[in-house]
Amino acid sequence: MLALIVGQGALPRAVAEAQPTAPLVCALQGYLPDGLTPDITFRIETLGSLIADLRARGVTRICLCGRIRRPRIDVAALDDLTLPLVPRLRDALQAGDDGALRVVIALFQESGFEVVAAQEAAPSLLPPAGVPTAAEPAEETAADVVAGDAMLAQMGRADLGQACVILGGKVIAQEDDSGTDAMVAGLRTRPQSSASDPFNWVMDQAGDLLGDAADWLSGTDGRRRGVLFKAPKPGQDRRADLPTIGPGTVAAVARSQLAGIVIEAGGVIVLDQSQVLAAMDRAGLFLWVREARA
Repeated sequence: MLALIVGQGALPRAVAEAQPTAPLVCALQGYLPDGLTPDITFRIETLGSLIADLRARGVTRICLCGRIRRPRIDVAALDDLTLPLVPRLRDALQAGDDGALRVVIALFQESGFEVVAAQEAAPSLLPPAGVPTAAEPAEETAADVVAGDAMLAQMGRADLGQACVILGGKVIAQEDDSGTDAMVAGLRTRPQSSASDPFNWVMDQAGDLLGDAADWLSGTDGRRRGVLFKAPKPGQDRRADLPTIGPGTVAAVARSQLAGIVIEAGGVIVLDQSQVLAAMDRAGLFLWVREARA
């Protein structure tokens, strides 16, 4: 039996709908998924009891899917079965995103569950390599994705984000905890560098480009430029938190007058694929599902 441990967003419903038998849906309190009613709602302080309940129900496989922010532990709300897990949970909440997920995955595995990735439970969420849109990437996009690869490698070492925006071979925006759609929407406001930002040099390099951002973003030159680049972090555990795009991403890209989206084949989930492709064709955007770099 499969149980989904879910957070917010549309991914949990997509995974649930792909199953031949309805899975058990367990939602972290405060992080309900879109369009999917949980069978169980739990708190991080009752994770031990949830694990025991899942075993009693005959669950053998676990799939983690959906967005959450790392919650704080309320010591007063801990139950007896979760108390022994507190040191591990504390380590998880203090680690980076990937480190936290590794700890949570290990806890479920040590409890006897097989942890499966969302893309394993619903393989159709991963589009095949190629360009499925009517529009195709321009020649300069090859240089853009080289810059994207380099930035994602840096972000991966810092365990920060899975996406960036490239214009003219330079990274002009990078994903943070607010997510991809917010990053793209923020392109309409010139970003400010911070001395504490390890990537502020990127913004400094892009300053001359962003000085003309009004023309680029408004599309007054008649030509879209720049791409959203999205891929898993190098060395990421792909059983959870695989990058995702959907109709909202396309809408944000279209509003910001970018030319298209580049994602890694086998490494980025595309939700509502028919809607995504139709919206991209209407907007004249390209989608390049690029083979992973060797």
